[in-house]
Amino acid sequence: MPDRPRDQELLLEFEYDDERTARRVARSVRGEVGEIGGRSRATLTREGRTVRIEVAAEDLVSLRAALNSWCSLVEVAERAGAE
Repeated sequence: MPDRPRDQELLLEFEYDDERTARRVARSVRGEVGEIGGRSRATLTREGRTVRIEVAAEDLVSLRAALNSWCSLVEVAERAGAE
């Protein structure tokens, strides 16, 4: 994923009890790929019960901001589906 050698990267993995939940969470946050950022980029994939979000950013501050945003989005998707 990194376009530049200096990019900072992280991989978020969220594992769920079943594929249905993983599919719902992935579908809920997928629309934000390409919308969040400025100095960060993300890709989202789902394999079985696992949702993966790969994030690359120009610097650590941007990486931390992206991490906070993605974790918040996933948390909201999880809570919304639990109701």
